[in-house]
Amino acid sequence: MEAIILSGGFGTRLRPFTYTRAKSLLPILNEPMIFHLMKTLPKAVDTVVLAVNYRRDQIEEFFCSHDCGKTVIVNEEPQPLGTGGAVKFADQFITGRFFVLNADIICSANLAEMIRYHDKKKAVATISLWPVEHVSEFGVVDITDEGKITKFVEKPKPEDAPSNLINAGAYLLEPQVLNYIEPGKLVSMEKEIFPQVIDNTDRFYGYQFKGHWIDVGRISSYIHVHTFLLEQHKKPFLTGEDCTIHGTLRRSCVGQKVHIGAQSTIISSVIFDSARIGKHVSVDNCVLGEHCEIGDGCNLKNVAVGDNETLPEGTILENTMVWHQPIPAGYPQKQIGNVIGE
Repeated sequence: MEAIILSGGFGTRLRPFTYTRAKSLLPILNEPMIFHLMKTLPKAVDTVVLAVNYRRDQIEEFFCSHDCGKTVIVNEEPQPLGTGGAVKFADQFITGRFFVLNADIICSANLAEMIRYHDKKKAVATISLWPVEHVSEFGVVDITDEGKITKFVEKPKPEDAPSNLINAGAYLLEPQVLNYIEPGKLVSMEKEIFPQVIDNTDRFYGYQFKGHWIDVGRISSYIHVHTFLLEQHKKPFLTGEDCTIHGTLRRSCVGQKVHIGAQSTIISSVIFDSARIGKHVSVDNCVLGEHCEIGDGCNLKNVAVGDNETLPEGTILENTMVWHQPIPAGYPQKQIGNVIGE
């Protein structure tokens, strides 16, 4: 059985860290984001097809040197094709029913149980569902008592919402769904394909699960997934190998070969490999990139500091991004603002 993992996006809301790496390789608790997803795959899945576009070489190099226990195929798209186009572009590797998963979702969905649910319902398509509080910010499903989805309603008023359940980013599809997708086109699975499957088959179901669901699409949610998982694992913080920590860590994750000076305090933050933080530094709700250097006495709150950046001693920053290097060719040009609050 195959799983297609959608991992081709630029991850613009996670800049500046996606200027230098594929979004799916961003570390979460010192392991690539995509590894966390692969650990949730059931034994029935023996082949993973990675739909990639941006930074394909990084992803390919990583999986050439790391064994995840599955056959991994890096399937480079000639251009971004959307969720539907990416799935269709991988159809040569599909041998039967298959999963489609988003690389940037960290959740507690039991995919083996989802297969059993799909079988029980004799579904053509089953998607995972998650409840939200503010329905007007999402597209929600209209769902029957037996779990059949009849339509999607985009950003309804609370009083008009048929449910509080949203598409949670995991799909289990029968191969006939591929027939609905025109090859080589930019296609949205959610907006263009799923409504057709609903209308034509009447066998489109929703699988609800409990636990947690985090869309790691922004700097704020990237920090949150770390603090959440640390709490889940009952760890006050996490450090990698070969670190020298002379300061205080709280609800934070530190990579390999990181130096933190005396009387520095790191709170609810993520520090990448080989970063150097001086003495008397305060870091609160920040992400600091690889090989960055933070001078003595700096005070940072809600700040994203890119790889290889240097902050002179005494720097005070809040609600901003630090990136003084060239933006990679072809990277979407978007105005840089308050990336923490986006």
